[in-house]
Amino acid sequence: MVGAYDPRADQELIAAAYTLAEAAHAPQQRENGEPYIVHPLAVAEILAGYKLDQGTIITALLHDVVEDTPTSLLEIERKFGKEVAKLVDGVTKLTRLELQSERTKQAENFRKLVLAMSEDIRVLLVKLADRLHNMRTLNAVSKPEKRRRTARETLEIYAPLAERIGMDALKTEIETLAFREMDADAWATIAARLTFLRGQGADLIEAIEQDVKRVLHEAEVKLVDVSGREKSPYSIWRKMQKKNVAFEQLSDIMAFRVTVADKGDCYAALGAIHSAYRVVPGRFKDYISTPKTNGYQSLHTGVTVPERRNAKIEVQIRTREMHEVADLGVAAHWIYKQGDTAAKDRKRYPWVRDLLEILDAANDPQDFLDHTKLELHRDQVFCFTPKGDLIELPKGATPVDFAYQVHSVVGDTCVGAKVNGKIVPLRHQLENGDQIEIITARGGTPNPGWERFVATGKARARIRRFVHAQQRSEHQENGRAAIAKAVRAEGLDFSEKLIEPAIKILKQTDFAMLCVAVGAGNLTPREVVHAAVPELKGPPRVHETLPLARPRGRLGEGKTLTKAGKGDKAVSSTRRDAAMGITGLVAGMAVNFAGCCHPLPGDRILGIVTTGRGVTIHKNDCHSLESFSATPERFIDVDWEDDAAPKGTHIGRIEVVTEGASGNALAGVTTAIAKQEGAVASLKITNRATEYCELLVDVEVRDLRHLSTIIAALRACPGVTGVNRARG
Repeated sequence: MVGAYDPRADQELIAAAYTLAEAAHAPQQRENGEPYIVHPLAVAEILAGYKLDQGTIITALLHDVVEDTPTSLLEIERKFGKEVAKLVDGVTKLTRLELQSERTKQAENFRKLVLAMSEDIRVLLVKLADRLHNMRTLNAVSKPEKRRRTARETLEIYAPLAERIGMDALKTEIETLAFREMDADAWATIAARLTFLRGQGADLIEAIEQDVKRVLHEAEVKLVDVSGREKSPYSIWRKMQKKNVAFEQLSDIMAFRVTVADKGDCYAALGAIHSAYRVVPGRFKDYISTPKTNGYQSLHTGVTVPERRNAKIEVQIRTREMHEVADLGVAAHWIYKQGDTAAKDRKRYPWVRDLLEILDAANDPQDFLDHTKLELHRDQVFCFTPKGDLIELPKGATPVDFAYQVHSVVGDTCVGAKVNGKIVPLRHQLENGDQIEIITARGGTPNPGWERFVATGKARARIRRFVHAQQRSEHQENGRAAIAKAVRAEGLDFSEKLIEPAIKILKQTDFAMLCVAVGAGNLTPREVVHAAVPELKGPPRVHETLPLARPRGRLGEGKTLTKAGKGDKAVSSTRRDAAMGITGLVAGMAVNFAGCCHPLPGDRILGIVTTGRGVTIHKNDCHSLESFSATPERFIDVDWEDDAAPKGTHIGRIEVVTEGASGNALAGVTTAIAKQEGAVASLKITNRATEYCELLVDVEVRDLRHLSTIIAALRACPGVTGVNRARG
């Protein structure tokens, strides 16, 4: 099969690879009872269908040999060369680590895949073909949870990766197979509806094809072909979810591809179609003048065909060469046929470089996986630098995302931005065609608040890396000071040497990490001192007064609780919870409200237990909770009492953007808050420019409904252009 399209291929070497794989896998069977060799052979046939090179085909035949059989990588290298050995090593699912969860395992495996494909994109091609065959035979897997996990991973990771390298046909097939497994009812409903419509208008697609051909023939466009098809069930379902509409409300479930002779004919065909049919506003996209990063080129438009029951259709116009790239992606212009290097590959696919930068900035594999999903699942916005260079970003991207896309250092030192010559807030959402100029400052650093509005995984990873380093430094400094104070309180002179014994006892790597643990609240200074100098441990105290941490505002003001000692009556949970307006707490435990998200009665909340600090209450969607994901035992279920709101005031934080920087707008903000019976606890100007002013306002409110009323009132104020609750 390979020899049919590549006469230079070494048929004997490919046959030797098959023989080795067949012998190595001989004792093994797949779940459906087939010999295991069926799988690598099918993967090789899929890749041969894309006319890939000899090395890729041999890798496909051998991709599971090293992991699943006694055959070594050294033997592969000896028989098939270093290139094949390196590819097999990249594709092989490396030794499965005993990680904390299946999700963490998935993150770790994907991290390895990105590293491997950054060296050679063929690793990804083999992996995609491997996933395609596994999806085609998914019904043979006996465990439903395993099938669903594979399908979910396919939709979240492999389908976007296939799209990124332009392999549209493969992407559509694995999406459809995964969707059928993930939501069989939705798939069946859409498939049945498509079958019904097909029966209602069996000749509709063919009739529209003929109509479009007539229009183009009359316009004397050099036509190659016109073909129509229904969109896939998964793409229809995703559009229903995105637009929140029923199937019947979708207007464009048919797509037509017009293939013409050359680029000039593409625009001629577009003009003819727009002249003949009514154009659907907002549907035109020119990917010929601004191609996608995977090389995709085409003209897209939406039109209504009145002669065919007012059918709304999508029309894609391209040349034959453009279609090959659209359908086959990287395989359509395989660079290895010309002997180019992987470096050229990385240049052609800059998103691989972006994934590597995210990998470098992420703190752990799960962080990397989350940020990468942001990078892969994105609609596009095309913007320009002042020099005219094109930068591709996801929809909803901001100047901060643009700055990080230009260069990580530009993002880190960004202090402002101009869009089309006008200064805008850094949270401003960019649109197609915008020209962006980033203003930087020497010594500038990322603002942790940027994480709340950036849209790219690369930007978020860099910001988190900076915040993590900054927090670690602060924790280390605060922890060291707390340990020194505790040592002096015991009448001793503080020194690192005195504390050294505690490092091993408390399972820390070094003194710096010990200080970080204390500063973060994971250890108390007293624990450290007693571990370092056990002689200081005395008999347990019967009483120890604990201050009831005061939530911001007047709730719980002035109260203290006492730990129950021997013979003492324990403070009841009911009385304690009533004082705080929160149920689910343990009696005697200090409580405070998180300053990152400012939870209010009416919010869904969670508690985080911190040694030495009691329980901190967060909104359950607070971004800070991600940092505790590795220690789920610290989470506790809490809730507001039904009558919690009248017990006092809480702090709600809102972000306000006003026109200009005049004091009138500020006066209007404070007046509107006062009229709604709120009180300004603090007000901070976070960004000021001639055209706008950004404020961060802490407001004393009763509950979430009260804050919502204040936000609605502020939005109606003259001079206020935006109001939102600050996200934690």
